[in-house]
Amino acid sequence: MPEPTPTSTSAPESSAVPTPAPTRESEAGTAVAAASGGGRLRRSVLGPLTAAVVLAAAAGGWYASGGGSPAGAAVDGTGEAVAPVARSLRLPWPDEGQASVAVEGIGSLGTRGEQKPVPIASLTKVMTAYVILEGHPMRVGAPGAAVVADQRAADESYSSVETTAPVLAGRTYTQRRLLELMMVPSGNNIARLLARWDAGQERAFVAKMNRAAAGLGMRATTYTGVSGMEASTRSTSDDQLRLARAAMKDPVFRQIVATASVTAPGTGATFRNTNRLLGHDGVIGLKTGSSTPAGGNLAWAATQRIAGTTRLVVGVVLHQRAGTTPAEGSAAAHEAGRALITTIRADLPDALTRAGGSGRR
Repeated sequence: MPEPTPTSTSAPESSAVPTPAPTRESEAGTAVAAASGGGRLRRSVLGPLTAAVVLAAAAGGWYASGGGSPAGAAVDGTGEAVAPVARSLRLPWPDEGQASVAVEGIGSLGTRGEQKPVPIASLTKVMTAYVILEGHPMRVGAPGAAVVADQRAADESYSSVETTAPVLAGRTYTQRRLLELMMVPSGNNIARLLARWDAGQERAFVAKMNRAAAGLGMRATTYTGVSGMEASTRSTSDDQLRLARAAMKDPVFRQIVATASVTAPGTGATFRNTNRLLGHDGVIGLKTGSSTPAGGNLAWAATQRIAGTTRLVVGVVLHQRAGTTPAEGSAAAHEAGRALITTIRADLPDALTRAGGSGRR
């Protein structure tokens, strides 16, 4: 039967899914699922979704300039143009791993760490979603195509070794709901289901991912799977920043990554977004990823009002506390992202004034 209209329920914060084994891809400590029950405290997910749509409509200028920096700007070691204002900022770059930040309409604020390919865990799903939406475009608020869950996706729904989201074999789901189940609680089985639906088999979809990466100029990126379980899927913070900026141009993608929680139809399970920064300090997305080989990874997007214009700030932090548990790596990535976001929001307007510009090109 067709999937019902998305609800506004969310899980109580006290409920939790089983902790996955720390050596496999995981979003440990961030995904929460619970059966929806009468009388339980509920929070609406429509507020964040509506806010995302309003921001998208009001801030079309985020994307019109393509994020380029003014003529004559310096170029960093990765080839990304660095905005002159970056010289006036003292950003709290993480002491380990890699990080890259850019402000649309202003330019790069810099890249730190050796840009060598490292495992990226569930940041892989940003490209999975990007390719799905490129092949099956959706209108904002529309359900998208109908997708029937296969037996494999259902069998993989409940796992102790990876992050999944429950689906029922033979049930019809909307494209939108499956994208939410992939991006919000980071369902690996949903990523694989969408890949099979789009390309017939996962290997063919991975080939699409690598072609898309090449088209975006992601020269240091190799995808070997669609979910991030494979440590052989590797990238750099600079490449993932390129992808994040491209993906955020799609209003449907922006709406999905701004979703605070999502319910799996027919199961009574509701999941909170693995991105703990969402909804704070202007953060409207984007995606987490953690595993023992990858450490903690976070791509984030936040809005900031500068000189009367809403700007989109996008950043990526990779390889935090690699070799530890997924929970420890995830916590480190969130802290590194939070530090960058709060400093940029506090200091960027004054830095632009000192640099003699408003951020307008």
